[in-house]
Amino acid sequence: MTTTTIQRTQANALRALAMDAVQAANSGHPGAPMGMAEMAVALWGGALRHNPADPQWPDRDRFVLSNGHASMLLYAVLHLSGYDLPIEELKAFRQLHSKTPGHPEHGLTPGVETTTGPLGQGLANAVGFALAERLLAEQFNRPGHAVVDHHSYVFLGDGCLMEGISHEACSLAGTLKLGKLTALYDANGISIDGKIEGWFADDTASRFEAYGWQVLGPLDGHDVEAVAQALAHARAHAERPTLIICRTTIGAGSPGRAGTAKVHGEPLGAAEIAATRAVIGWPHAPFEIPEGVRQAWDARERGAALQRDWQQRFAAYRDAHPQLAAEFERRVIRRELPPGFEMLAFKTLAATAQRQEAVATRKASQQLLAALAPQMPELLGGSADLTGSNLTDFPGCGSVMPDDFAGRHLSYGVREFGMAALMNGMALHGGLIPYGGTFLTFSDYSRNAIRMAALMKQQVIHVFTHDSIGLGEDGPTHQPVEHAESLRLIPGLDVWRPGDAAETAAAWIAALQQRERPSALLLTRQALPAQPRSPEQVVAIARGGYVLADRPQPRAVLIASGSELQLAIAAQRLLDEQGLPVRVVSLPSSSLFDRQERAYREAVLGPTAVPRIGVEAGSTRGWGHYGCVAALGLDRFGESAPAGALFELFGFSAAKLVALVRRTLAREAACTTTS
Repeated sequence: MTTTTIQRTQANALRALAMDAVQAANSGHPGAPMGMAEMAVALWGGALRHNPADPQWPDRDRFVLSNGHASMLLYAVLHLSGYDLPIEELKAFRQLHSKTPGHPEHGLTPGVETTTGPLGQGLANAVGFALAERLLAEQFNRPGHAVVDHHSYVFLGDGCLMEGISHEACSLAGTLKLGKLTALYDANGISIDGKIEGWFADDTASRFEAYGWQVLGPLDGHDVEAVAQALAHARAHAERPTLIICRTTIGAGSPGRAGTAKVHGEPLGAAEIAATRAVIGWPHAPFEIPEGVRQAWDARERGAALQRDWQQRFAAYRDAHPQLAAEFERRVIRRELPPGFEMLAFKTLAATAQRQEAVATRKASQQLLAALAPQMPELLGGSADLTGSNLTDFPGCGSVMPDDFAGRHLSYGVREFGMAALMNGMALHGGLIPYGGTFLTFSDYSRNAIRMAALMKQQVIHVFTHDSIGLGEDGPTHQPVEHAESLRLIPGLDVWRPGDAAETAAAWIAALQQRERPSALLLTRQALPAQPRSPEQVVAIARGGYVLADRPQPRAVLIASGSELQLAIAAQRLLDEQGLPVRVVSLPSSSLFDRQERAYREAVLGPTAVPRIGVEAGSTRGWGHYGCVAALGLDRFGESAPAGALFELFGFSAAKLVALVRRTLAREAACTTTS
């Protein structure tokens, strides 16, 4: 067979597997996989450097399917090229416990680099991959030894470009000149509602040229050689990221559905599948792939050779630069923290706990970074145009700039969502622990990317400052109310709201040690007093909740977090004078506390017969989880005024908390008497 015939057969194999799997599941999206089949042949059949036998080979090219609803395209390519994804898994598409879920999931399916489905985020992840490659190349490559030298490719559709995150991520990618990033745009002109002219008429080529991208096309996305030539051009001219615009027909090959919205998100049906088989010349039974087609797709031999070549080059690198090679293996291959990290962290926490000056927890965060970051070259910081407020930089960090990637702090610009999704890509890539800052109220912008980090179990650290009405004069637009509680609802996300510098240090240390969870650190603008603690209490901070100040036979338990911890301690002292002993529990991380053994949690919270009262300058809705019968909180928007005036206005004072305790005890006593 000619090369063209082989390529056509390879593409039709992808079409057949896509329509067969969707039909078997009676659910899914056949149109995009059928339309992008030739694009996949051009990339996966030639340009992409990967080894199906080792999906974790460090210097492999990265591939992201941003339009994740086209998942059967990726599953078919992975299966045919030799990954550990047998045909039985394709037959179980979208079924319980299969490795072929409705949208690609990282950590479940070999060869899937990131979880995609929320449109646009895969594209932003790919920018993160390319940025990580560029940063690591700067840190590890030496003349004659390019051990970090790979490209990132992403397939995307019209929907990805409609999402605003595409602007955030692609604008930054162009500014940073991430030339090893290539995006292939499946420009089929169809979305769920039909032809897109009525709601998406952008001049995409001009848009990306304005970003600073190299734009190739539009070209025929069904012409394998045309796409392959564009890919080769992009690889040879890597001064800028490249967008390849591929004109395709959604559902290509289907005589009755091609080019229509109907093929987007539902099975073709038996009759249309039979007609499609006839049109594309595919006489084989469902899920049947001829041996010759399998051989044409099989990438294992080539992939093994590519990896062997890299291993030989890395061996030479190790001989020439043994310390750098050892550091590369630690960070990129084993993904371990630096030797001696635990001792350094312990000493830093102990020293912080001994200091008694009042300090804003955002400042305490920066102090922690100053102590640990110089010993952790994998830490890559940043802020969404709020560095001076978030305090995410540290002495000597240096700035990442378009022509200088030696720095360790990146100004993301006002791009909260993009920042969060780029950090996900960097964490997935490996070799970096990314953290980024913005105001807590703007976590709403980045929430879905935070959720995706939790879903993928990635170590991403979000520094959210200005965590309450305590930020003051900026007013209700910037004052978080529901945000802390909202973030706590995300499964797999560790949320910390530390009450002083010691708890802030403990929060950072926990976030750095937690390799399979993202963390959110909620920090104050205003200074908070240091709380005295025993060594045992300092250690207990890492459990998320602990008894900070106890009294014999307490009449009530005050559970506080963040800036309200000082309020609970002040109220305790006033209640001591009134002969009402209360326990103060600090709860800097409810998510971590909830993972402690039941006996510990019960010991901290005390018997249920003793009334519990929550104290936090935010939504009160979550306190019932801890059996609280009352709460001092905020369930309305704030005001524009100095912080002190706002705390007084909304009742956040020791006197008001004392009054709440007395009312609660009186009510509980009345209920007991009545019963």
